Amino acid sequence: MDTEPEHPIPYREPSAESWWVYLVRCRDRTLYCGMSNNVERRVGEHNHSVRGARYTRSRRPVTLVYVEGPLTRQQAHRREEEIKMISHQAKERLIAAETNILCLNKTVFPNRHSAGEA
Repeated sequence: MDTEPEHPIPYREPSAESWWVYLVRCRDRTLYCGMSNNVERRVGEHNHSVRGARYTRSRRPVTLVYVEGPLTRQQAHRREEEIKMISHQAKERLIAAETNILCLNKTVFPNRHSAGEA
């Protein structure tokens, strides 16, 4: 499966219950996909805490390169699984896509660079 799955989930306004699917680029250039209701906090955990994923702990620092959402928790879990199944090349296409929230909406994650600046 080398093509990214279509994004069938319509956009909805963020709320307190919003979940986000994200990709971080690790020091060794690999990509890690996760989901969180607070992406900024979660990326901080990947970089500075024992609560970061085991995969990213040995590949620090990580840089946020892709965000998708807002979603319900169930939608985010489903989308995370879809993204984890696609190839590295397909993930790179997601990062470069115009639908990447880091490119579209800097007000959601104002302290992050766009994918082109990562």
